[in-house]
Amino acid sequence: MRIRLRFFASLRERLGRTEEVREVPTGATVATVWELLKRERPELAVLERSLAFAVAQEYVDKTHPLQDNDELAFIPPVSGGGHD
Repeated sequence: MRIRLRFFASLRERLGRTEEVREVPTGATVATVWELLKRERPELAVLERSLAFAVAQEYVDKTHPLQDNDELAFIPPVSGGGHD
């Protein structure tokens, strides 16, 4: 099945792209896709503890099953702005 991946903040900077389309196995979960990314780019593992995931703009956990044409966003922590 085909899904769209979206990358934000420091993850976008590390990967050098904001999104990509991928083929993943039927029955894949958020964790399946994250593990694929970490296998390709092991340095991403440092982000894992603080990473949030969203499917169709709703926060989900790693066990969330994916469906064809889903949009999966990877959202690392973002630092806030300063106070005036």
